[in-house]
Amino acid sequence: MPRLADSRQPPSAAPGAGRRVSAPAATVARVTDPNRGVLYPDRLPRFTRLPPGEAASDLVEWYWIPQWDLPDGVESRQALLPYPAANLVVEPDGVALWGVTTRTGERVLRGSGWAVGALLRPAALSHLSAAPADLADGRVVLDEPALHAAVVAAMPDLQAAAGVVGAWLVARVGALTPEARLANAMAELLMTDPAILRLDDAAERLRVSARTLQRLAHRTVGLPPAAMIRRRRLQEAAQRVRDDPAASLADIAADLGYADHAHLANDFRSVLGLTASEYRGEH
Repeated sequence: MPRLADSRQPPSAAPGAGRRVSAPAATVARVTDPNRGVLYPDRLPRFTRLPPGEAASDLVEWYWIPQWDLPDGVESRQALLPYPAANLVVEPDGVALWGVTTRTGERVLRGSGWAVGALLRPAALSHLSAAPADLADGRVVLDEPALHAAVVAAMPDLQAAAGVVGAWLVARVGALTPEARLANAMAELLMTDPAILRLDDAAERLRVSARTLQRLAHRTVGLPPAAMIRRRRLQEAAQRVRDDPAASLADIAADLGYADHAHLANDFRSVLGLTASEYRGEH
């Protein structure tokens, strides 16, 4: 049996020895850089991200499938700064819904195993949890034996396993409401547009009030919009610090809309527990 230590995080970018596998370039739509949010990508196991099919594209950002096989007595750890979204996760021993995370996390893998996860868009989460904010940094086990059996039967065919999860979500959610579509638009804007630096920016772009977005994020994500913007900027900053050794921290801070280098340094230290310079030094 696989052994995944419960670190109050889904194994969405679990650590381990091995290689990373992404979907073929021609098929990737919204699937972003597979290393975004992974603080130490060299430690990833075999890890695949797949785009959703058209039917599930309003419900799933992407599917992620880690697979690992470690020697007895060996643990593998990976620090992450996860996306501000919930995950539906199927593993050999069951199905769980993991809420949005408010902090960095660590994955601890032992033995061998796999997981088939779906990074959920707000339209899906609102049908799976009545109170996403209450689910933050936690999880609930779902009694879904048919879904579990179908995914187990499909593995190790990754496309088939992801398709099973997508079909289940489509059947569970049904037709999207106008509010669900607005929630999706909100999350996509906050997490992809570098020009959005404040809640008011997003409200103006979506032509709704700031208060409307705050309530919507609470009901469908579980984090306030400002926290989602902060997560996006910090993920981008960590990736730039890691991938571009020649870039000055002051330039990175300016490019990402921080008031100054000190604000970026404070974000790094308060969320990641180390300074940007220390993080760069580890790479």
